[in-house]
Amino acid sequence: MSSVKRFIAGVTCPRCAEMDRIRAWEQNGIRYRECVSCDFFEQLPIEDDAPGELTTRVNQPRPEPAENEIQPVRIMDPDRKPPGS
Repeated sequence: MSSVKRFIAGVTCPRCAEMDRIRAWEQNGIRYRECVSCDFFEQLPIEDDAPGELTTRVNQPRPEPAENEIQPVRIMDPDRKPPGS
């Protein structure tokens, strides 16, 4: 059985550093990559375990907002003298 070999856009070869020269395919549970310029060849097992989601501020539970006690504010006029003086 022949599997389709596809070029991977934007990838540079780790050996010759040529861009867009790597083709990849999968066969019998193994992922293959090769460079058509320098004959670089690599085989990797296909891992079914996907890495977990990275922890970010977006996917974390938000803390409950703090309940602030309302306090009245007294605005003071700097030109006015306080009562009793």
